[in-house]
Amino acid sequence: MMWLFLRKQKYLIDFTLSSLLRRKGKSLGLLAVYILIVFMLASVTLFTHALRKEAGLMLQASPEIIVQRMQAGRHALIPADYLQRIGRLRGVTQKEGRLWGYYYDPAVKANYTIMTAGQVAAPLTEIIIGTGIARARGLAVGDYLTLRSQNGEAFSFEIAALLDEKSELVSADLLLMSPQAFRRLFNVPEGVYTDLVLSVRNPREVRKVAEKLTLQLPDTRPILREEVLRTYDSVFSWRQGILFVLLTGSILAFVIFAWDKASGLSAEERREIGILKAVGWETADVMRMKFWEGMIISLSAFMIGYLAAYAHVFYASASLFEPVLKGWAVLYPQFRLTPFVDGLQLATLLFFTVLPYIVATIIPIWRTSITDPDAVMR
Repeated sequence: MMWLFLRKQKYLIDFTLSSLLRRKGKSLGLLAVYILIVFMLASVTLFTHALRKEAGLMLQASPEIIVQRMQAGRHALIPADYLQRIGRLRGVTQKEGRLWGYYYDPAVKANYTIMTAGQVAAPLTEIIIGTGIARARGLAVGDYLTLRSQNGEAFSFEIAALLDEKSELVSADLLLMSPQAFRRLFNVPEGVYTDLVLSVRNPREVRKVAEKLTLQLPDTRPILREEVLRTYDSVFSWRQGILFVLLTGSILAFVIFAWDKASGLSAEERREIGILKAVGWETADVMRMKFWEGMIISLSAFMIGYLAAYAHVFYASASLFEPVLKGWAVLYPQFRLTPFVDGLQLATLLFFTVLPYIVATIIPIWRTSITDPDAVMR
């Protein structure tokens, strides 16, 4: 019985394919639009998911807790003696102060992120820059970059090295200099930091350590790494939502187009169904044939569109959507994302792109197939 059922389905699929070939114009037009819609939706979801995963992996190496001092509701410099005031908290393996800030470069109309690093050989004259800054300013190792301090004094730094291209997602606009050079450039006095960072041995103790910090230092705000990860996740989800809203018009147009093509049976198709009913086909056979027709078109469009989106995102750097999803105003990083495919995301996309078309195909066919064959042919 199973063998007979499979043979019957094979014959139905063969007949369906020949029927689609007889209507090449309609079938190819619908397939092209279908592929385009799947391509756009899959590109957005794949790119956003890959960015979210990439950012999550990179942030895993960040400190568990960042401590900021608040003054009048705003982030302020924190005194170095706060490290001593924190004392010895159980579970804290390391604590240190950080110096970082932003510098606006009018030459490229972009903000640089400046941080301090101990690997600079000549503390007052050398810096390390990201590849995004190097491209924007046309700089290379050995060149000089001039930055102006808040009081207008110019400081020239020799570029000692470029940051690794593999980290460009987070280092495209990054500039590293020594703590001494940072304090001179931004006129930051000794004995203060931008914030403090703490490393905690046990991840389950992070929130408890944060609670103790708020009691010992009531004018500070602890920021947990998991909160930073949630913020990044929200930002990427928000940007993904913007693109989906922009694509809503295209999606609605496709729904109308698919419904019209599926429900608006031509006279030739009605006549074909009438003939099939007249020669002995049952209503169930006609519906199975049209089910396979919808399945062939929708699955073919989904597979082609999804594979094209995969190549677009992971081999062409999602060039159509990167300005919206990356978010950098001027210094766009150049990187190749590591392929990440979420099974649930794939299933959801498959459900919302394939099932509606199959349903839109079967319902009008059912209405036609239950009609008397003679009336249909007339």
